[in-house]
Amino acid sequence: MTSRMASSESKKNLEAEEMFVTGGLKSLLPHVLRRIIRCNRLSISNTSGMAEGYKQANVVILHKSLADDFEKFCHANAGPLPLLCRSKPGDWKCPSLSGDSDIRTDCLQYRIYEHGACTGTLKSLKEYSEQLKDMVTFYLGCSFSFEKAVQNAGIPVRNVEQKCNVSMYKTAVPCYGVSTFCCNLVVTMRPIPESKLEAAVLATSELKEAHGAPIHVGDPGLLGIQDLSKPDYGDPVHLHPGDIPVFWACGVTGVEAVINCRAPLAFTHSPGCMFITDLKNDNVTVRSSKEVPQVHCVSQDPLHYSIVSAEAAQKIKNLETLIGIDPGDRGIIHLLRQDELLKACLSISHARSVLITTGFPTHFTYEPPEENDGPPGALAIAAILQALEKEVAIVTDQRAMNLNKKIIEEAVQLGILKRPVPLLSYQKESADSALMFLCENGNPGRPRFDHLVAIERAGMAADGNYYNARKVNIKHLVDPIDELFLAAQTIPGVATTGVSNWGGYAIACALYILSTCEIHDRYLRKAVGFPQISKKMGWLSALPSVTKEEKLLKTLVRHGVRSGKTASLEMEVDGLPFYDTHSVMIEKLLQEVQRGLS
Repeated sequence: MTSRMASSESKKNLEAEEMFVTGGLKSLLPHVLRRIIRCNRLSISNTSGMAEGYKQANVVILHKSLADDFEKFCHANAGPLPLLCRSKPGDWKCPSLSGDSDIRTDCLQYRIYEHGACTGTLKSLKEYSEQLKDMVTFYLGCSFSFEKAVQNAGIPVRNVEQKCNVSMYKTAVPCYGVSTFCCNLVVTMRPIPESKLEAAVLATSELKEAHGAPIHVGDPGLLGIQDLSKPDYGDPVHLHPGDIPVFWACGVTGVEAVINCRAPLAFTHSPGCMFITDLKNDNVTVRSSKEVPQVHCVSQDPLHYSIVSAEAAQKIKNLETLIGIDPGDRGIIHLLRQDELLKACLSISHARSVLITTGFPTHFTYEPPEENDGPPGALAIAAILQALEKEVAIVTDQRAMNLNKKIIEEAVQLGILKRPVPLLSYQKESADSALMFLCENGNPGRPRFDHLVAIERAGMAADGNYYNARKVNIKHLVDPIDELFLAAQTIPGVATTGVSNWGGYAIACALYILSTCEIHDRYLRKAVGFPQISKKMGWLSALPSVTKEEKLLKTLVRHGVRSGKTASLEMEVDGLPFYDTHSVMIEKLLQEVQRGLS
């Protein structure tokens, strides 16, 4: 009985000592922590929450013959692999990061890889000292470094609260490959209350050596992650009600690269068991609106948020204001939905494939009956989508296929389009015709298009007919393309937008603004690869201009496509003259695009 009591008391003392030690790890200085780790006196499983405010590092140790290529791989994928330091061969100290460290002993745990296979875990690498003489150590930034900044912003860090390692997942996002180094991105996930999303992005965006801003906010399936409860590395972290899963690029991407390069011998830290440096995280103050990130929800099903700079968002809102004027007193004010341009363009920016429809056969007594309000805006969107290397197609009435084919061919000759846009038609043959058109084999899980855009297109009225603005039934002239937009609402991940002709110009300009926004570009490419800004001149040349639109309108007139309001075959659109009205609008939109650009 006495022995049992003594054993119980001893166990309590050990638990109390461990609680004291681990509870104090937050405030211990890095060199003290490294000394404790070196002596193998900790029974904890990860370094999250330790040495608050100091940088932690992922570790990759490779043979010197692979070092140059791995460094290039890091620079090519700076989001997951921010390089803090590269050692010389055989140097297991790192004075630029720490005064008294020894990389052979100063991580909680290591992994050994032989020909791409993990063959064990180690508390120390000292037994491999001879091999390490020909090896180079890479110290890579870690998201544990930003946890204090997140907490200082009033945001809970759930894995710290739950006393567990952070969740890490392999994704379907390929990194930029260099020589034998190629792998998919690995991410960490931290649950963030929805009301704190923007604060979390702001707190981490400038901490680039700790992976910077998130690379995805919302549904994990969009990254190819099937089950949050089954992380590939680390521990499952539970979401509280109202939490949104937020994903940051992760240095364990380097571990995946080591596995895939199949080096005869390599070492890494065990995920979560970081090297703790003596470097403090910088207190970064974000100043200009170019550097201030905003978070916007672009989809509820699946849940998806996007990130953009405050400057870019404001410029797009300015575009929306410009196209909201009504010089012809056409009563369009009730059709405007505030901030929809930004939301729609963020959605299109993330889209892989876009379907556009236009064509309003309002002039039923003429041949062709089409008006010229719509096609210019549709081609403006198609042109920028081509420049952005997205898939784009146009669906129109079967009756008008030949006319639209000629217009598209001439648009290519005029330099408005880089190449012809695929032209499609839609007919309702059965109840599931729309779903079959929009999805491969009618499967909602495999949509052909991510976003549908309608420009000046008639929709079905409550009585099943289609009407022009004069309330004349034009059902005999239109195909039921509006059914595609209704069906799209039932397909997860497919968005729809309806805009005016000027709205088409505005979308083109807004997509250019988003593409040249460094914050949005990084988010789109998931912080892997290189910025796309080098393609800027190609994007700029794809935007509408007064000269291009003048040529296009003359082409429409030559093909008998008339002004909507007056049926005139003159240089006017919807009763408004091209010169001094439409041309001025195009110039104003382009001025907003260029405003503030060097």
